Amino acid sequence: MKATPPPPLGQLAGCKIVIVGINYKPEQTGIAPYTTLAAEHFVRLGAETLVLTGLPHYPQWSVADIYKRRLRVDEVRDGVDVRRLWHFVPRSQSAGKRGLYEGTFGLNVLRQRLPFRADVVLAVVPSLAGAAVASVVAHRSNARFVVWVQDLMGCAARQTGISGGKRVAAATGRIEAAVLRRAHSVVVLNQAFRRYVEDLGIAPDRVVDVPNWSHVPPPSSDRVQMRRQLGWGDDVLIALHAGNMGLKQSLENVVEAARLASVHHPNVRFVLMGDGSQRAKLETLARHVETVEFRPPVPDESFTDVLAAADVLVVNESPSVVDMSLPSKVSSYLTAGRPIIAATNVQSGTAAQIRLAGSGDVIAPGDPKALLDAVVRMSNRADATILGAHGAAFARTQLDGAIQLMRLVDVMMPRES
Repeated sequence: MKATPPPPLGQLAGCKIVIVGINYKPEQTGIAPYTTLAAEHFVRLGAETLVLTGLPHYPQWSVADIYKRRLRVDEVRDGVDVRRLWHFVPRSQSAGKRGLYEGTFGLNVLRQRLPFRADVVLAVVPSLAGAAVASVVAHRSNARFVVWVQDLMGCAARQTGISGGKRVAAATGRIEAAVLRRAHSVVVLNQAFRRYVEDLGIAPDRVVDVPNWSHVPPPSSDRVQMRRQLGWGDDVLIALHAGNMGLKQSLENVVEAARLASVHHPNVRFVLMGDGSQRAKLETLARHVETVEFRPPVPDESFTDVLAAADVLVVNESPSVVDMSLPSKVSSYLTAGRPIIAATNVQSGTAAQIRLAGSGDVIAPGDPKALLDAVVRMSNRADATILGAHGAAFARTQLDGAIQLMRLVDVMMPRES
């Protein structure tokens, strides 16, 4: 009897990879899903992978009880060795608290002894301090150093309105530039990020475009039934914002739009679903406003079903936010197949993505009347369903996770020419 041949080795077989990033599963929103999916993919391809990460804390900005008062927690999640390190978690945001948050994580990464000599060190930004320390880890192992830019930290300090942010923006930008210049490759999400990175002096051939993909499944539940489960009547127009409630989302704009709706369009309901550092403040602001509703985050498996049950999906950003980030919610919104209204700077990466997908409208940020008018206008558009279908098609064809993960693997272990 002929022996069964051994399975072929994966593309990363024998490779030893260290990932440094402060966010990881079980966090469900923001950067964590992408870092997690990348690490799990590397393991599937045969790499021995260690993730140095923080304690789960985002977007609620508090650590779960099972992780509190723990300096280090070692776990194995879906084949990935995960080492969680203690760091300061601020309940409110300021430049000083952000520095302590970053610094404590970076310091604890620096103190770690690795179980192997790394071939590749992948730093996920943020954290910037973590990335700076990751460059030291890579140098110690003579490893390839790759930086995956999920947020532009210099821009973030300048654009979010965080207390004390302007004072540290220049210093943050200098550190960011120094870290990126040490990298063999810099992975960016879009052209706005690329321009910023190249302006820092990074050679174009060292910058690689890997857009964030859609990491949630398409909706599968009956939309009418889901609306009933959520308590949304057929006569109510639901404008849903899902995800983090932080400074850069500037969701006071949505609350004020809801306040206007209560007078002029009482059939419109703005729903804020998620958590974040500003949620309590927003709930206080929205007290007695009947046309706004707060909901907790939902699991990934039902996330797009809830999104698809809405009439309009809302992206809201501070007027000062231009090129610092591309919200991860955008890919999920596109997958859900509902029309999108983005209240954001016309030059932002978010605006570019919505225009490219042909999935909705971009309006001026910080204008609650414009937001309400856009929601009402979208509900009356004959092509609203078509706009949503455009977004879903774009997600299927342009935001395929398998393709983007393949690109990321090529960055980690570039093929010889």
